[in-house]
Amino acid sequence: MNGSRYYGVRVEGAKYGVGFGSALAIAISYTNNHSILWAIIDGIFGWIYVVFFALFR
Repeated sequence: MNGSRYYGVRVEGAKYGVGFGSALAIAISYTNNHSILWAIIDGIFGWIYVVFFALFR
């Protein structure tokens, strides 16, 4: 019974809002590019953009 409750909590948590990686990517992208379009695109990629920025900037 604990397993099903844990699974329910994980699913509910995933349904709400934007993830931290996406929010971080949007903030970094908008700060660098000053473009809402690029911020949205980079927010979709999330952690991939954050790692790219950390490695190559």
